[in-house]
Amino acid sequence: MFFYPIYSFKTDFHYFCIMIYPSNFEQKLGFDIIRNLIAGNCISDMGKTFVSNMRFSAKANIINTLLTQTQEFTNILIFGESFPSSNFFDLRKELVRVKLPGTYIEQESLFDLKSSLLAIKNILGFFNRSEEQNFIELKKLSENIYVPNEIVSGCEKIIDDKGEIRDNASQELSEIRHKLNSKARQVLRETKKAFDQAKKSGWVPDNTDMTIRNGRTVIPLRASDKRAIGGFIHDESSTGQTVFVEPAASFELSNQIRELENEERREIIKILINFTNDVRPFINELIPAYRYLGIIDFIRAKALFSIKIKADVPKLSNSDGFDIKNAVHPLLWLTHSKNNKEVVPLDLKLDNENRILLISGPNAGGKSVCLKTTGLLQYMFQCGLPIPVSPNSEMRIFKNLFIDIGDEQSLENDLSTYSSHLLNMK
Repeated sequence: MFFYPIYSFKTDFHYFCIMIYPSNFEQKLGFDIIRNLIAGNCISDMGKTFVSNMRFSAKANIINTLLTQTQEFTNILIFGESFPSSNFFDLRKELVRVKLPGTYIEQESLFDLKSSLLAIKNILGFFNRSEEQNFIELKKLSENIYVPNEIVSGCEKIIDDKGEIRDNASQELSEIRHKLNSKARQVLRETKKAFDQAKKSGWVPDNTDMTIRNGRTVIPLRASDKRAIGGFIHDESSTGQTVFVEPAASFELSNQIRELENEERREIIKILINFTNDVRPFINELIPAYRYLGIIDFIRAKALFSIKIKADVPKLSNSDGFDIKNAVHPLLWLTHSKNNKEVVPLDLKLDNENRILLISGPNAGGKSVCLKTTGLLQYMFQCGLPIPVSPNSEMRIFKNLFIDIGDEQSLENDLSTYSSHLLNMK
């Protein structure tokens, strides 16, 4: 017996006792491959985490909710307007870190915060603009998700679309950068003047120009003339025949620039601290918003996979039986479709009177494919995934799933294939 965590959107997990046999059930049916294919559709690691947590459920309400969410998102992808699908960054760890007073959001994280909060707002806006009767289950996920406008506008004021702190993020920063630009122009003028003089005097090697070394604008001089203009030697060529000199006239200006750059950095930290102080009261509201972003990514990934395998949502049977129509194995279909090969669909119906189906036939006749298709589709259905069957198919819910497929011969335990099957049946 195992306690499997069943994914729910209202609470993190539901636990109830079900039995899946054997332990490598998913690998035997190929569900591990399906899980990887869905994860490959995710934009974020948050979505991939939800994919890894996807579990078999025996609760009809959970299965119906998951199926409806995926079907609604499939309709968005097929028929709806463009859905926001970028900048799904997870800032939860960063937000938890800056809960501590005195800490601040780093510049790189601030850019991701801005981009991801805009993504969440755009998603919420998408559902708010849609017709009232559309996307009912997806809209339920949006309830109580809140992104404060003042935080988004605060991000916009501080950081631009290239991830750089804006000049007007504060008055002090604006003044510092004005001085920096002025000093940089002076350095360029002084260096250019020295370079022209050196070139005129024949101290500069042919086909060379001013360059940068150690963050300073320097002049290439012949090693024999390295003292000709005076200044600080920053580097030399691999041959040693050329040295790179910062002229004395611009050396002091460059030092002033370094002091201004340090002042600029201190001012940026001050801006980030003040902004983080504004964000801190909203952190407990923002963290669920990022979980919501991961859920949306997860559902979107399932919808993309459903479209790829031409899946549909069957009816939920009111009886103990089930009736699968035009079913295909999704992985077999994906493989064959690439090679323009046909997959013959199968129909299978069982009820209280006809509880067992015995299949016989030659080797390579499709017996195992039938078994695996039936087991995989049932497992997918109870994980809340649409399946490649006719929409008028009827699926029931099982609490336990058992499979015994393939050669389980054990040489270590001296078991024949037949004995192994008997042990599994027991």
